[in-house]
Amino acid sequence: MSDVSLNSYVNPHAFERLMVLIATLVQHPGIGGRDPECEKPGEHDAAQAILSEMEQVAQSLQITLPVYSVHTIRKDLRTLRRYKILDDRMYRWGYYLGTGALTHEELQAGLQALATQAQYQGDPRIRRLYESLERRLRGLNLELNGQLFYPVRTHFSRTIVFTDPEDMMTQGHYRRTLFHELETVERAIAQGQALEVLRHRDPHGSMGTGYLQIYPLQLIYSDVAWYLLFEQVQSQHFELARVDRLSEQVKVLDVVGRGTAAQTHSLEAAHQLLKQGWGLYLGTPEEQQQERAGQSEFVPVKVRFWYPMAEFILEGDRRHPTQTVKKGHHGGEPHVDFSVNLPERSLQEFGRWVNRFMHLAKILAPDTLANNHLQNALALASRYENQRYKAKIET
Repeated sequence: MSDVSLNSYVNPHAFERLMVLIATLVQHPGIGGRDPECEKPGEHDAAQAILSEMEQVAQSLQITLPVYSVHTIRKDLRTLRRYKILDDRMYRWGYYLGTGALTHEELQAGLQALATQAQYQGDPRIRRLYESLERRLRGLNLELNGQLFYPVRTHFSRTIVFTDPEDMMTQGHYRRTLFHELETVERAIAQGQALEVLRHRDPHGSMGTGYLQIYPLQLIYSDVAWYLLFEQVQSQHFELARVDRLSEQVKVLDVVGRGTAAQTHSLEAAHQLLKQGWGLYLGTPEEQQQERAGQSEFVPVKVRFWYPMAEFILEGDRRHPTQTVKKGHHGGEPHVDFSVNLPERSLQEFGRWVNRFMHLAKILAPDTLANNHLQNALALASRYENQRYKAKIET
């Protein structure tokens, strides 16, 4: 840089202007980008947009900026380019400094995770965030020959229900579910606010419907749907409820909230229950109290798997913290025995997991779970026999 351009920032006002510009770019990444839905090509002036935001930033810093022209701001942007604070390329979709706290590789990994959550898990807030980042980073993506947005990794686990209010409106499938009030729920999670929510569907007939007063703790995606992990205000009972089974009717009961420390304490306790169990059911209030107090006796469960499914079982080193896997032979037929200690509340969900392996799995213990598995197998065989008998009569 020439001595003349260097000396131009010796002036305190010019130096302060440059610092306010940098602060503006830090605090408002994407500033100066054109909104294609509101502006036509040629109507937008990035420098003017930056200058307007600089005035707001200066006020927040209790700095009085003289009146500057957009020409001056463009000169400052060139200075930042020369010092590599800005990259030497077009910022058609908005200015930002480097990649913030991330390297290019870390940014790419983060974008892939966001893309998965937006596309397959149907998270509307993340979808909007990803779309904003995609526009802002188009210049960098072009510079990297399209590698920035290439989905090297993805989580191909798709939700089975509508989650995005905009999709619902577009496709004519409006659902009056909690997905319409996620901003309220997320704010309550962050601040520890108590909410009143309405469970309007209970297809399994086990949880009941009606109003609940809760502390929402976390939104969790599992298998095919989003769930809300919460703690009931009065009983301190933890539960997971599918978000689409909760109504859009939400009432904030405590604006101040109980704070992050209390939220974190409850979240850790709930996750300990999830870790000890199998699946998402956290038990009755009585079961939870005993388990959290260390007064519950866990049930030893043992399942025998035959090949080729046994190979799949051998691959899973971390299905559960208490698991043991042992190879063996019975009647000359090789097999694998999978053992795990579970709270009784989790036996039903574990049984459903075993069902997926059909004739290549047999529950050896406990007897109640083994008998239930046998009865399910007999009922399945009976359905096929009845179908075969009916088909024979019809022919």
